[in-house]
Amino acid sequence: MQRLFSTFPNSWPGAGLLLLRLGLGIALIYCGVAGLLGAPSELIGFLQNLMASAGGIFLLAGLWTPVMGTLAAFAEAWTALLLYSARQPSTWDHIFLAVLSASVAMLGPGAWSIDARLFGRKRFDIGPARRGRPSL
Repeated sequence: MQRLFSTFPNSWPGAGLLLLRLGLGIALIYCGVAGLLGAPSELIGFLQNLMASAGGIFLLAGLWTPVMGTLAAFAEAWTALLLYSARQPSTWDHIFLAVLSASVAMLGPGAWSIDARLFGRKRFDIGPARRGRPSL
């Protein structure tokens, strides 16, 4: 899983990634829940709204960020391009969310995420051997 991430930046870049993940996650959850609570639609619409909500929750937590960002980007692009006509104003919202999702998938989660705790770089301190224990 480490190969999916380039780095886990902290400080100002990490705070920027955290804000990006928070804004995107909240927007995806809002769009997904609004679609689920709206008028009943067909199965494909239900699955897209469910995927948007789940993707938003995972991105908020910073868990599986590259995978969920990619899935959210594809789902939002699919929603924008296939299900809506170009005349509807919400098409641009879905395109914007697709671009943001793709950028989060490419940039990674940042230092303040579950991914950083699970898959981040580890520090091992190798000190002198203790007495009584043979060193290898």
